[in-house]
Amino acid sequence: MTLDHSERTNSMPGDTPAFMPDRTSDVPIFEQICASFRGRIRSGALETGARLPATRALAGDLGVARATVVTAYEQLVAEGYLASRRGSGYTVCAMGEVELSPGASAAPAPKLSERGDLLLEAGQPDMRLFPHRAWAKCVARLCRTRPEDMLTGCGRFGHPELRQAIASHVRDWRGIAARPEQVLVTSGATEALDICLHALASAEGRVGVEDPGFPPIRRFAEAQGRRTRDLALDAQGAEVPRLGDETDVVVLTPSHQYPLGGAMSAGRRQDFVRWAAQSQGWIIEDDYDSEFRYAGRPIPALAGVDGQGRTVYIGSFSKIFSNSLRMGYIVAPEGLIDRLAQAMRMKGARASAMPQAALAEFMQRGEFYRHLRRVRRTYAERHRTLIERLRRDFADVGHVEDHHAGMQVVLHLHPDLCDQAITAAARAGGVGVESLSTYSRRAGAYNGVVLGACLNDLEEQAEALTRLRRAISSTG
Repeated sequence: MTLDHSERTNSMPGDTPAFMPDRTSDVPIFEQICASFRGRIRSGALETGARLPATRALAGDLGVARATVVTAYEQLVAEGYLASRRGSGYTVCAMGEVELSPGASAAPAPKLSERGDLLLEAGQPDMRLFPHRAWAKCVARLCRTRPEDMLTGCGRFGHPELRQAIASHVRDWRGIAARPEQVLVTSGATEALDICLHALASAEGRVGVEDPGFPPIRRFAEAQGRRTRDLALDAQGAEVPRLGDETDVVVLTPSHQYPLGGAMSAGRRQDFVRWAAQSQGWIIEDDYDSEFRYAGRPIPALAGVDGQGRTVYIGSFSKIFSNSLRMGYIVAPEGLIDRLAQAMRMKGARASAMPQAALAEFMQRGEFYRHLRRVRRTYAERHRTLIERLRRDFADVGHVEDHHAGMQVVLHLHPDLCDQAITAAARAGGVGVESLSTYSRRAGAYNGVVLGACLNDLEEQAEALTRLRRAISSTG
């Protein structure tokens, strides 16, 4: 990045920062803009309350797209350096409001495991982007005005206001027309799956699971004593069970298949709806990260196009908001409300009452959606950069498909390489990645490395990929 060290520290707040982007650098321009403003804020060159240049004006001065400047400003808002108020633009926060200490380096500390390894774990959000201050204000306001809601008032199936907020969310984002009474709040996707299988799977039937797919789903079904059936994948999505093969429940990830990525075709979705109607079977739709679609609008949920009412929708806040809240939900078709509610009564509610009212208010006030928009922009940049780097630096060992969605990317390896040997070497070198072959029960069907696209910032990502490259070379 090219910086002008003669910049005037007494410049007016609205002046363009004395900085020009380095277009030859591997560091994206929006990150360069962020780094420049971070440095000026920490040094005191930009004082508390100073107003930043308008996005359109700064974009013109720097010769970049306005969207690039908006992305940089919103990233700084997420980090606590800037505040954004409608009609007032962006202003500098007090340093006490910044999550990082004034003496911290411009880049956040690398995302490390307990052993000190760099992580490229699939499906993991970057909790450094969590809106701590906005969430704390929401909780504090609730404690002052309605303290009883923090411990009571949730009811057996979740806080009424949270159920209403979730119903609005799935209507607006996932195309599911649901009443609050159809929403059951759970302690996460695992409890939601437990309830659904308990209510829907028969003792003599089988549970269809995607192959490759998320291994805990199969293990969880088998731990309940259910027989499972593998649903192989093709270009359209998971294969549809044959009528009469004893499959009575299928668990699908149609909006973004895990781990391969990609969305189920519209035709295959209709095939599953017809199968469920004809076989009197049930579809459990696990929609774990559908909000993270980086091109166009999110694909409507399968539950939103199932006119037969045989799809149960499972959602979670762990990928969007926080993996510490342990909060998920079920959206039941009208005809299944009583059946699923009865299963939930039998097992007992596990979701904590304390965060439910706060989360409802957080969603109602729009803070949840502001956070979602911010992390989508950040994750989109990380996802795009990861794919670009893999295609540029790893083309000799494999290929990558860009599905413009999700929190993971698969590097499909050439047949002469072994994914399990590579991931073992990568872990030994301090990089946590997963073998694609371990997601399938078909020996030799898949060979690749599953990498998380969202957990690491771009500097951490680059270092992790350097170590991964060394691991691949060591196994050759």
